[in-house]
Amino acid sequence: MDTYYIDGKFVSEDEATLSVKDITVLRGFGVFDFLITYNRRPFRLEKHVARLENSARHIGLELNHSKKEICDIVMQTIEKNPDHKEENIRIVYTGGISSDGVTPQGNGILMVMATPKHELPEWWYTKGTKIITVDMERFIPEAKSSNYLSAVFAQQKARSLGAVEAIYKDKDNRLLEGTTTNLFAFKGTTLITPPSGILSGVTRDAVLELLEKKYDIVLDFIPQTDLAGMDEMFITASNKEIVPVIQVDDTLIADGKPGKKTLALMADWKAYTTAYGLGKAD
Repeated sequence: MDTYYIDGKFVSEDEATLSVKDITVLRGFGVFDFLITYNRRPFRLEKHVARLENSARHIGLELNHSKKEICDIVMQTIEKNPDHKEENIRIVYTGGISSDGVTPQGNGILMVMATPKHELPEWWYTKGTKIITVDMERFIPEAKSSNYLSAVFAQQKARSLGAVEAIYKDKDNRLLEGTTTNLFAFKGTTLITPPSGILSGVTRDAVLELLEKKYDIVLDFIPQTDLAGMDEMFITASNKEIVPVIQVDDTLIADGKPGKKTLALMADWKAYTTAYGLGKAD
């Protein structure tokens, strides 16, 4: 049974509880972050915790733990789960109990949950995936908040249409980000990814670092009308890593197969994260 950190204590998962009066439960007011391990080393942990802090600032949530304290607790939680080969790490900071059920009072709870990492379908990476677009934007997209109503709605639609992800689209029909992913496209030797109105992914940033000397990188929006002209597309996320996209809605991308540049990136990513797990890369 997995061991979690909840409000100052390490407890088994079946003993992990949260007050029903916490405004994360009542109002969806809270923040979280998610990362995985490589060789049981949490990937860019400090950057993930910095993003958690940034999310809290954006929604006005007071954190009562320093970045170092949170990082230390994550490492301790990993150590408490020695049977996991690799782990999914979810860091949650709740809004806390509020006297009126709405107003934050600076008494939020830190939770760290470590669970075994599950492998995603191999065909996603070998054959490529379909994604869809949805006409909606996230509220305060710079914050990874506990309010995931739009994501749940969009994911349900994606699954019903045989897609693995839904991409938010703004009023100008420009693609922004997925419910849990960032979006990239190749056009020739130019790599395009949206510049704003998105949650800046830690995996996204690492990909940009890997590719900055190989391609021209343009931070720009991807209009839906331009999809047919893209040579390759892929999405990134902590648990998904690099996933080739071969179809968006009814539009086939190029020849409908994972592109050479995307496949090369996937190989580079595997080499990089293997080195990271061995402490040979940061």
